[in-house]
Amino acid sequence: MSLTLVIGNKNYSSWSLRPWIAMTAAGIAFVERLVPFETPEFKREAGAAGKVPLLIDGAIRIWESLAILEYLAERHPQAGLWPADDAARAHARAIASEMHAGFSALRGHLPMNIARKVIVRPLAPQAAADVARIEAMWADCRARYGGPFLFGPKFCAADAMYAPVVSRFITYAVEVAPGTRAYMDALTALPAWRDWCAAAVAEPWLYAEDEIDWPQVHRA
Repeated sequence: MSLTLVIGNKNYSSWSLRPWIAMTAAGIAFVERLVPFETPEFKREAGAAGKVPLLIDGAIRIWESLAILEYLAERHPQAGLWPADDAARAHARAIASEMHAGFSALRGHLPMNIARKVIVRPLAPQAAADVARIEAMWADCRARYGGPFLFGPKFCAADAMYAPVVSRFITYAVEVAPGTRAYMDALTALPAWRDWCAAAVAEPWLYAEDEIDWPQVHRA
């Protein structure tokens, strides 16, 4: 039985991006079901929790991005969604959980909006602190495990959890260290990233204030 992933608008849904890019990059087959926010269809399809993403596997329903990633890692161990080494895997889960539960200032100050024209938005102090913490984590991971991704040469679930942050850094022209930029370049070079962004800017549900700037969005 095939997996179905219910997602929201690709331009805005940071939570939907996480399992989608993980599954796509890992080659896990699934059927995508996109339901636009603020529509009757969304209320019908989003499930009892009223949230996306929602993974459907037969009678099983899993919502919340990190829970979906853990379920997929158990069901598809060959995909290598987490590092094989015990210590690295524990580290990856720790930073993924920190992303899942934290960085509220960054989320609120720099909402994901892939199609929006790149703008410079000065960071509020708490958002700047979030950026500094994320950069420090990324640098530490890449120094320990060799890069170009957080845990070595292979994109993993931890990278998927931080993919929307990369989008935010691009959209709002956040000043970052060269090492951070190198990590962002590795992630944005993924075919899965490019496919998501191409679909995001083509969506018909963009809000009126959004100004599309595709060449900036599609940077490698």
